[in-house]
Amino acid sequence: MTRSSAARASCAETIAIGSELLVGGRSDSNSLFITDALAAIGIEVRFKTIVGDDESDIADVLTTACRRAGIVIMTGGLGPTVDDRTREAVASVTGFRLARRKEAFDGMTARLAQWGRVPTRGQLRQALIPSRATIVHNPVGSAPGFALTWQNAQVIALPGVPSEMQAMMQQSVIPFLADYLERAKQGRSYPITRMIFHTWGLPESDVDAKLQGLIRKQTPVALGLLASPTGVLVSLTTKAHRMISEAVLQSLVDGVHTRLREWIYAEGHDSMEEIVGRLLLEQNRTIAVAESCTGGLIGHRLTLVPGSSAYVDRGAICYSNQAKIDMLGVPASLIAQYGAVSREVALAMATGMRERAGTSVALSVTGIAGPGGATDTKPVGLVYIGLDGGPGETQTKECRFHGDRSVIKQRAAQAALDLLRRWLIERGNG
Repeated sequence: MTRSSAARASCAETIAIGSELLVGGRSDSNSLFITDALAAIGIEVRFKTIVGDDESDIADVLTTACRRAGIVIMTGGLGPTVDDRTREAVASVTGFRLARRKEAFDGMTARLAQWGRVPTRGQLRQALIPSRATIVHNPVGSAPGFALTWQNAQVIALPGVPSEMQAMMQQSVIPFLADYLERAKQGRSYPITRMIFHTWGLPESDVDAKLQGLIRKQTPVALGLLASPTGVLVSLTTKAHRMISEAVLQSLVDGVHTRLREWIYAEGHDSMEEIVGRLLLEQNRTIAVAESCTGGLIGHRLTLVPGSSAYVDRGAICYSNQAKIDMLGVPASLIAQYGAVSREVALAMATGMRERAGTSVALSVTGIAGPGGATDTKPVGLVYIGLDGGPGETQTKECRFHGDRSVIKQRAAQAALDLLRRWLIERGNG
């Protein structure tokens, strides 16, 4: 095997199939899971394609993928409806005709029987598998997947339902591909290590500037930055099939910590709300939230964490001025003097919530999410955050965000949780 063909054999492409992925409202999360799973066995995903349900389009992207990648994993289009065309596209490209396979049919009918159902005419199509393909058992759903070799590429088709795809990847696909790499005699395969750092409070350009020169030339580690409404994600990724010492990796991690310091709020897959939850638990504190412009987003995020009932007491959406007065006891005179979007009202909201809930700390947010509601002195994106942790433990923060309404809400919620995180860290160190 030549060097170039060896590199192609351990290079992968994902193809997400479904017209709904192209028109908005749905995102492709499957490829992220697949990328992480393949990285663990040293397979690098070099390409990602999203294609609609048109059979000829699926055939085109599959043909292209098999030219440039040795492993192609397709998700979606294996269901029972007329727009599920993955089977037909694979058959047309490879020339492997479709036929009902007993193993696939028996597995599908057995699964449906467990649910008290019999296959419909449409579901019978799910047992049609290209000839020469190996069936990939579905331990969660009814649609089987399949794997075949074409043009020296390993083509694997899986359902698009995330829970089904993930179970099939873990139980069948990863063991199969690990064995494939061994049989292809790729030599030692090193897992692709990816270290992730979540930051908040610095724009992407500033993060990039602070990390300039971190990685020396010829070091087989790639630096990645990804900006989002919840901050900038920094990643260090080792390249496939290249060994790098733990000492070098640790020096790079230390370098990220040194350069970004307090702007790093989490590492790995941890979220801001998980970090805040741990701090609240460690310090045996409880929290209540009063929200205006975020409309309950902070409370939603806090309660996404399993076990959050141990520290989340209550939340209130005090959207109108009257709600702030009635529910939190914010003086009407304060709103009249400073406006609902002000430091004074944010702090009064936090204090009113903490006193009524009896919690250790309360958090509040008030702002202008837009697109309307702005004035000459108070633009869209102006947000005030209030925190009350008891007598002498109050603070406010002014933020000015840009973006549309949804983005401003997300950034406001993230900023509020980060203010709480920093306050908890200070109290924990005190």
